[in-house]
Amino acid sequence: MSATRDTSQRRLQISELVRQHGSVQVVSLAKRFGVSMQTVRKDLRYLSERGIMARAYGGAIDSKVVGETATEAPYEAKRTSHLDEKRRIGLRAAAMVNPGDTIVIDSGTTGIQLAEALPNIEVTVVTNDFGVLSALAPKSNVNILMLGGELRRKSMSFYGGLTVDALNALHVDKLFLGVDGFDLERGITTHFEPEAMLNRKMVENSSTVIAITDSSKFGKVCLHRIISVAELDMLITDEHAPEDVVQAARQLGVEVQQA
Repeated sequence: MSATRDTSQRRLQISELVRQHGSVQVVSLAKRFGVSMQTVRKDLRYLSERGIMARAYGGAIDSKVVGETATEAPYEAKRTSHLDEKRRIGLRAAAMVNPGDTIVIDSGTTGIQLAEALPNIEVTVVTNDFGVLSALAPKSNVNILMLGGELRRKSMSFYGGLTVDALNALHVDKLFLGVDGFDLERGITTHFEPEAMLNRKMVENSSTVIAITDSSKFGKVCLHRIISVAELDMLITDEHAPEDVVQAARQLGVEVQQA
């Protein structure tokens, strides 16, 4: 088989894999086809330029899915959307924090509600979110480690290489992970690539990973994937969460609590 035909066949198979699974990863494709990751990236670039898929961190996602992805709401709108549900979720999450714990509160409006509900006890909180910092600052017994970096005003949180590097020396008991998109097949996703990179580092350095999200996020898919649903230890959501999603998550080994 000529190199040109081999390339054409591989790209055709990659297109079919994206159609079947919704997304693909560079590493797994390189192993599957026995080629270098550089070759796979060229294939994905070729296919994305023709509208077959859209590039994402570490791979690609079906272009049809991208067309259906959730758009990021303005920060003030997110602050007030589903506020009652977020408050209940925040209260339930705060009840899981014990004196002496070291936790990460991820950026997001549900994380701010967790920070508001957190009692003034001796815990260490790591965060990159300005709203979380503001909520915790008056609580004198809470030790706060603020991750620096570049401020993204659209979410009032910090991202970048400095933010990721700051996590390298840390290991925490619990991560409370905010969610932009939650889909059983495509996993936990977000709008912003640096956020996905930071979240993966948070997951890597945490003993327990707890997603905190209201039910409006279920079935939504954003461009950048963080982790699969099966990689969660727990999901805290509201009482309106679809029963099929709750049961499927439990079957994947995720403990689900509804506030």
